[in-house]
Amino acid sequence: MTTYDDRASLTDLTAVVERVRESVEGVIEGKPEVVRLSLTVLLAEGHLLIEDVPGVGKTMLAKALARSIDCSVRRIQFTPDLLPSDITGVSIWDQQRRDFEFKPGAIFAQVVIGDEINRASPKTQSALLESMEERQVTIDGKTYELPSPFMVVATQNPVEMEGTYPLPEAQRDRFMARVSVGYPSAEAELQMLDVHGGVSPLEDLQPVAHAHEILKLIEAVRGVHVAEPVRRYAVDLVGATRTHPDLRLGASPRATLHLLRAAKASAALSGREYALPDDVQALAVAVLAHRLLPTAQAQLNRRTAEQVVDEILQRTPVPASPQQQSGFGAVGRTAPTYPSHPPRRL
Repeated sequence: MTTYDDRASLTDLTAVVERVRESVEGVIEGKPEVVRLSLTVLLAEGHLLIEDVPGVGKTMLAKALARSIDCSVRRIQFTPDLLPSDITGVSIWDQQRRDFEFKPGAIFAQVVIGDEINRASPKTQSALLESMEERQVTIDGKTYELPSPFMVVATQNPVEMEGTYPLPEAQRDRFMARVSVGYPSAEAELQMLDVHGGVSPLEDLQPVAHAHEILKLIEAVRGVHVAEPVRRYAVDLVGATRTHPDLRLGASPRATLHLLRAAKASAALSGREYALPDDVQALAVAVLAHRLLPTAQAQLNRRTAEQVVDEILQRTPVPASPQQQSGFGAVGRTAPTYPSHPPRRL
């Protein structure tokens, strides 16, 4: 259970998240639930996969989030000819020193933007596996630690589009959540024409939070309390994906851990020091669906992984919210919804 000092720090640092949210929403109009999910993944020490058709603001969302935080940012444009060493780095022979010198790649940044990640070959995509999971890179037998905080924000086009490679299962499993930006409403699109019609708002976007503030907030999120019934509820949801008849690949234990961490971050964003079953429910589709593989029969019946997760949510008993004697917010307060629709297909 968190202490009084932890709760106070959580209250103080909530203002930091609010500044970042307002900064990103100034660029991405009409998508507050997408922005909230991005912040949830950041505070949960995860990585975010943004999948949708071209032109809906995937890269702009990633850039806006990165520029709103005063930290190192690197962007990688994934192409078919990109090599793994372009991402991780390479050792070069130094004539003067007569020794190999390591030249860090683009992965050595606190926020790494991977644009159109599924346009690179699976061999290149695999260069991210170690860094995303262990936050380190091993080159020529030597291990290099990555900076902290560390987050990969990757965008990808639907796999039906030309020139794309589907992400391997191991790669998808390392992304905490997948989100689809979707088309804006008519009002938001009209506002976008006014805001983006001249100069891009990204050019004037200034950092509103420092990296050390994000680290403190991440530490506060780690202290969010999760009662045993809520933990068991998350385990039951993930376990149901492994036995569902419409799935040939269920979610991994890593998915359970990611779901729990995301629920804790969601609770912190709501000003609570404890997670509720509502937090788990709201994030289940975003955290689990992209890891699941439907059977051939389910695909013929046009059953999507998102539909299967929704069905599991309806069938799995929800534990009663534990009565809290202290904390932020009202007990049983409903967690905000997150985007649950599948990415739009062409």
